[in-house]
Amino acid sequence: MDGLDAIKAKYLESIMAAGDEAALEGLRVAAVGKKGEISLKMRELGKMTPEERQVAGPALNALKDEVNSAIAAKKSGLADAALDARLQTEWIDVSLAGRPRSKGSIHPISQVTEEVVSIFASLGFAVAEGPQIENDHYNFDALNIAPEHPSRQEHDTFYMHREANDDRPPHVLRTHTSPVQIRYMEKHGAPCRIICPGRVYRADYDQTHTPMFHQYEGLCIDKDISMANLKWTLEEFCRAFFEVDDVELRFRASHFPFTEPSAEVDIRCSWDKGQLKLGQGDDWMEILGSGMVHPKVLQAAGVDPQEWQGFAFGMGIDRIAMLKYGIPDLRAFFDSDLRWLRHYGFASLDMPNLHGGISR
Repeated sequence: MDGLDAIKAKYLESIMAAGDEAALEGLRVAAVGKKGEISLKMRELGKMTPEERQVAGPALNALKDEVNSAIAAKKSGLADAALDARLQTEWIDVSLAGRPRSKGSIHPISQVTEEVVSIFASLGFAVAEGPQIENDHYNFDALNIAPEHPSRQEHDTFYMHREANDDRPPHVLRTHTSPVQIRYMEKHGAPCRIICPGRVYRADYDQTHTPMFHQYEGLCIDKDISMANLKWTLEEFCRAFFEVDDVELRFRASHFPFTEPSAEVDIRCSWDKGQLKLGQGDDWMEILGSGMVHPKVLQAAGVDPQEWQGFAFGMGIDRIAMLKYGIPDLRAFFDSDLRWLRHYGFASLDMPNLHGGISR
């Protein structure tokens, strides 16, 4: 069959010169399409003798394969060229250093609250919340706080205004988050394992006290809970939160109306050139109060103290933030000083978790 070399040269040259995929598709149709030049040549095989077909058939198939291969190679080359051109305009230098930090910062209180929640979530504690304006029953009575207790006096507690003839129970700005525990047990019963973070209010103001501060309290109620479980829980929390492997806690007998027995908890520490180091040294620092939940508190929440028992503990979020991050004055937390926040604040995308790191 004559003219195959000329057809081959024509199409291979045109394919090499094609500038885009549309031109390439046109050449494909013209060469090997249903009515393409090579396809029409192949139809002529039926008119040939067997001897002629044995020569022309393989030659036509080889030509068709060569044209198709050239089209595929050119198409791949055009795609690579288009990708290179796109990368030149959309490239990102991953080695670029010193990008400015985002303007927003996470307040240390918010950061530490998230750290606490993350740690206790890993220990199986859920988060419970309640109102910041509480009535006298939930804030005092249900927690076994006697009417003559000093914490019920106006020099220590913020009472809401009410008219002289108003005989409804007084309302207060909650002085702790313990009322959340009562509300939770009333609604969900036992067993339970919760922490209650939130704002609390007391009439006090100095370097280590403010009228409004943040606190979280923990509660664990079950049938076989003891002080040993409390000790283990607090040790695990302190290891994770303060990020030290060795933690030694000391329990000192104390008195709280809502727990019996009650204990103040100290952590072993030392001071080195004005820097606090936890988990080592000969000094002790008080960090929280704890104890076994008083039977009267369980009873007030509708839980049978003959069947259930548990532990509770409470700690100031502001205080442990000061200890961990070296913040000297509690009042600075509430000054709205952006310079302070830029110094002590956390990047907005830093999400504390036990796997990635509690503090970064």
